[in-house]
Amino acid sequence: MTDDKDPLPRSVRRHRERRERWQREGERPIGRNLALIGALGWLVIVPTLAGLFAGRWLDERAGGGIFWTAALLFGGVVLGGWLAWNRIEQER
Repeated sequence: MTDDKDPLPRSVRRHRERRERWQREGERPIGRNLALIGALGWLVIVPTLAGLFAGRWLDERAGGGIFWTAALLFGGVVLGGWLAWNRIEQER
């Protein structure tokens, strides 16, 4: 009797499936790994820089300070991390 809410059987099943796929397909090529690293970098950097520049622009219009710069920079980092996380999940 298995319980669908118990994470242990799901984890064991996923581990077994990954191991079987690795035995069947082998290791990913180094070029594909490097491409993934590059894509992850861009997925984090682009929203971060967009938040930085948009925040600077808004702060200049609002009369100084770093309120918008800090808020949008943080938002860009969070968005970039979320996008990278989703990309990694797709690769599994």
